[in-house]
Amino acid sequence: MLGVLDVADPAALGLELDALRQTLLNDPYFSGVPSMQPERRKTALAFHAKDDLPEVRREVFRVLLRHDLKFNAVVRDKQSVLAYVRQRNQVDAAYHYQPNELYDSLVARLFKNRLHLSPEVDVCFAERGRSDRSAALMQALQRARQRFEVKWGRSVNSAISARQSSPTREAALQATDYFLWALQRRFERTEGRFLELIWQKVGLVHAVDEIERAAYGTYYTKKKPLL
Repeated sequence: MLGVLDVADPAALGLELDALRQTLLNDPYFSGVPSMQPERRKTALAFHAKDDLPEVRREVFRVLLRHDLKFNAVVRDKQSVLAYVRQRNQVDAAYHYQPNELYDSLVARLFKNRLHLSPEVDVCFAERGRSDRSAALMQALQRARQRFEVKWGRSVNSAISARQSSPTREAALQATDYFLWALQRRFERTEGRFLELIWQKVGLVHAVDEIERAAYGTYYTKKKPLL
């Protein structure tokens, strides 16, 4: 799955998350918790839902609910992706699946109907590995622009930039991680209470491989929630 979080005031979000983390680090209740130790490079440096204690997650969710945020995501089923790879191999034995191929295709799909919404679009991607993939991600955004223009016959004149960073440097990436974690819990564990908590901040979740009713998949929105 891949998600994008629109943050109205990234600086304000960063300040509040930093203040929360400092408060938690100074709380004797968490003094012996491994994930709160700086040398573990986890919660002490940045919030990460998978690593954070339940008590920490609750406080982070409280912060997120106070900010002007909008989350959108696209979800693929691993079995459907595997079936696609096998079909490609039958046609072309030299084809080898690359994780970046799926990631970049999801970028293009996720941003196709979003790039025209603002005159300036600054997309910050989370780092994946050691290589700088800003150029490749920019190409994926350009494909999204082209698909929108072909489909709707409208030009997208927005100034688009793509850069990558880490959650320790970008608080918005920490927030995005929390939304993705809540979504993952819903799909993989059918545990919907976290997603239900933040659903007011969700615009659209596109489950591409849920094609029982339509070939394009299933769209979950505020009128049709994924709960």
